[in-house]
Amino acid sequence: MENCIFCKIISGEIPSYKVYEDDYFLAILDINPRNPGHTLVIPKKHYRWVWDLPSEGEGSLIDYYRVVGKIAKAIRRALKTDFLISLILGEEVHHAHVWLVPRFDNDGHGSSIDLDNIKKLSEDDMKGVKNKIKKEIEK
Repeated sequence: MENCIFCKIISGEIPSYKVYEDDYFLAILDINPRNPGHTLVIPKKHYRWVWDLPSEGEGSLIDYYRVVGKIAKAIRRALKTDFLISLILGEEVHHAHVWLVPRFDNDGHGSSIDLDNIKKLSEDDMKGVKNKIKKEIEK
């Protein structure tokens, strides 16, 4: 899609903090994280909604959720938290994606995630979190 920010990230037109990539999926840190480690898992092929991915074959919805699970487990280990939420919204970017947001004690979100509570992280902090997650994925 011509104006899709995720398609531009996938093509390399826009830089990102990439934590995972294979032939079909990409996982990047959200540049407006709700917590450190907030990761977006996106299919490389443009689909409007998560449920538009094919049910079978390579790059299927099943494969997608295997990757989402792999990334979620790596985030939990890397950031030392058992509390991680996943969200499928889709209003903000019209490209299928799953949010993985680690939760921490006193993270300012209360009992549920506050979508307006965006954390400001330095580039060094983003790189550090990215590297921690990548290290856990590669184990």
